[in-house]
Amino acid sequence: MAAKKIVFLDRDTIPAHIPIPTPAFDHQWVNYSKTEPHEVKQRIADADIVVSNKVVLGADVLSNAAKLEHIAVAATGVNNVDLDYCQQRGIRVTNIQGYATQSVPEHIIGLLFALKRNLLAYHSDIAAGEWLRQNKFCFFTHPIQDMAGSTLGIIGSGALGQATAVLARAIGIKVQFAERKGAAQCRSGYVAFEECLASSDAIALLCPLTEETRNLIDTAALSKMKSTAVLINTGRGGLVDEAALIAALKEGDIAGAGVDVFIEEPAPMDNPLVANQQLPNLILTPHVAWGSDSSITKLCEILVSNLEVAMEGVDQNRVV
Repeated sequence: MAAKKIVFLDRDTIPAHIPIPTPAFDHQWVNYSKTEPHEVKQRIADADIVVSNKVVLGADVLSNAAKLEHIAVAATGVNNVDLDYCQQRGIRVTNIQGYATQSVPEHIIGLLFALKRNLLAYHSDIAAGEWLRQNKFCFFTHPIQDMAGSTLGIIGSGALGQATAVLARAIGIKVQFAERKGAAQCRSGYVAFEECLASSDAIALLCPLTEETRNLIDTAALSKMKSTAVLINTGRGGLVDEAALIAALKEGDIAGAGVDVFIEEPAPMDNPLVANQQLPNLILTPHVAWGSDSSITKLCEILVSNLEVAMEGVDQNRVV
């Protein structure tokens, strides 16, 4: 069998210190740190296998890759690939599943603690000299709430939602899963969407972004939440109306928000969240909830495993 040419279009999406295992079949591996849209067609022209994290692979560029047999997405989301075209052409598309069930829940719990205990606000107060002005051994300018005994509402009951529930319960948090918005009936073990918003001390978004979930958390949804509640979004940016969230934070409709995902990434400086990053009850992270070293190592192992078993005709994490 001739050596397979593997082209990784955006290797820099994997930290340099994380090694990618060597596939156990004859191959030539070509790394590009990043690939601009106008460079894709030429770079994949003679590839047998294309690895992409976020580079868009539409029919316009795929039609130039006559040898292409496998697109290995180095992430869970495959919205950057024209799946219909791949289906028609018989191009295998695989993704990575189940690699961040430790990293994402820990990020969520970390944001919850930081917001409920107002860690960022107190840090800012010290930097501004508030401790010296108060002239006390300690000072209380922001409420501090325990997480134990509080209720976390999780929207999205897949692997990440279930893993977050396990970790939350381990530290004494009560967990409830929200039923889909507008559902005619509530499944056993779920609570109605609006009831979940109204009765939770924190809401964590872990559902996919679809036309049904776009702007799931809008002004109306935020108004149903407790004024002491916080919102955590590690799902997808489009789940939240970003301008409405900023308004809710400024008006005290909710107590805080931790956001790891944005409608546009990287988020521009005029993004409503970025433009208001100075708010003491808002914590922003750049889509890194998934990115612990152990999770990325696992991602790389699954990525190469997907390639290896495909060479044997076995379907693993196959989307198309």
